[in-house]
Amino acid sequence: MHTAIWLVFAGCIVAIPFAGARRQFLAAAVLTGVVLGECTVLAVNRGRCPLTDLAGRYTEERTDNFDIYLPLWLARRNKTIFGTIFVVGELIVLARWLISWR
Repeated sequence: MHTAIWLVFAGCIVAIPFAGARRQFLAAAVLTGVVLGECTVLAVNRGRCPLTDLAGRYTEERTDNFDIYLPLWLARRNKTIFGTIFVVGELIVLARWLISWR
């Protein structure tokens, strides 16, 4: 379940710059809202996904990818990688939006 939810959010992040490039600003705004909703959940939970805490009840395993089907290197750098893609995507959307006003 955790992996499926992660795929949705990662997909939203990756889709944002494509929506901006195609001038689909409403789609970009909806995708951004979904991602910011997830960011809010993480912020309220001190930077951790609540599903990680739930999974932790059922195992003693504590590697960075014990609760999600991701390679260890990606699980360790998940927030950095997708946070960077998110910011770059938002900058692309902003640039395309500003250009569309000309």
